[in-house]
Amino acid sequence: MATSAVTAPLKKTALNATHRALKAKMVDFGGWDMPVEYPCPPPQRQGPVAGGPGSGGGLIAEHMAVRTGVGLFDVSHMGEIQFRGPGALDAVQHITMNDASKLQDGQAHYSALLTPKGTFVDDILVHRLGANDYLLVVNAGTTDKDFAWIRQQVGAFPSIHLSNYSSYYSQLALQGPRALDTLAKLTKVDLAAIKNYWFTWGTVAGIPNVLIARTGYSGEDGFEVYLPSDEATTVKMWNALLDAGAEFGIKPCGLGARNTLRLEAGMSLYEHEISEEINVFEGGLTRWLKLDKGSFVGRDALMAVQAEGGPKRKIVGLEMIERGIGRDGYSVLSLSGEEIGKITSGSPAPFLKTNIATALVPTAVADSGSDVLVDVRGNRVRARQVPVPFYKRAKKS
Repeated sequence: MATSAVTAPLKKTALNATHRALKAKMVDFGGWDMPVEYPCPPPQRQGPVAGGPGSGGGLIAEHMAVRTGVGLFDVSHMGEIQFRGPGALDAVQHITMNDASKLQDGQAHYSALLTPKGTFVDDILVHRLGANDYLLVVNAGTTDKDFAWIRQQVGAFPSIHLSNYSSYYSQLALQGPRALDTLAKLTKVDLAAIKNYWFTWGTVAGIPNVLIARTGYSGEDGFEVYLPSDEATTVKMWNALLDAGAEFGIKPCGLGARNTLRLEAGMSLYEHEISEEINVFEGGLTRWLKLDKGSFVGRDALMAVQAEGGPKRKIVGLEMIERGIGRDGYSVLSLSGEEIGKITSGSPAPFLKTNIATALVPTAVADSGSDVLVDVRGNRVRARQVPVPFYKRAKKS
């Protein structure tokens, strides 16, 4: 008798009931039950799990809140892996492409785990907690895969203790030009003193030992806070942040706005601009690649690509100049109609008020800067190459 496959239940963050009370549209994201957007108009707040003033509004409203004011994201599905012990730095150096030896206590940087081919296992953030203590933040859908891969790579390293603490942390991202003003209401920590990609610990909303990092995935200033993952503590922080940001029009934001924000800001997404089939040069992340730091997984392959004259394809930015949206996976054609690549990410850009995309195309096409065509459901729509990032926030004077 045939048996049907058993589907694993979706994982839930400590704010799952909160999102559902807010009538968020929920989706399966990497095995997690996550909000993609909140309704407009929002429901009224009902008790400790329903959200605060200014809640909801739909993807475009959420996107614009982050660009012009402040938005709050539940990113507790992200993974946290800690390296401790005298061998921690050597292990981190072996598995990542950036140079962790340059980090100081309380500093973080963007990096990646690479395959021996120089392609991506995952992109990550590395935080130096102390001289022999590093915290890696990895993507939600790849956490288990990443941890197994890391254990395989560093299993022979002496004097290292490796821990997957993903279930112990909730992570909330407060993003936008009024993020600092919002968070400052809830803590005595001097937030202005925390530089970009640095972090500290402090009490926030009465919750002690919160890790406060000036990081994010939106292209705006902001903070990511890490706290215990129990529901009561996480809901308390969520509601306190919404209340504190009410005067700035804060909105809870879902994965939809998180994606359009990062695309406008030219930030890569796993299995889109980076994957196990795209190498570092192709993905355009050479800024964080430190080939001169010594041996690490993937270095030899990347050195060979460099010696052979560089990558054969590149990620480029596109702006649609005719009516149509270049969605993920759509074919990119030359002006003569030959298929030359694929859209890796594409959508309307709410703040820029245009349709944008990234695409993986031959290096010769990328270097020429020529216009291309995008096959939008059988219609050939013209697009021009433009610099990435599409959007850069204004620097404060």
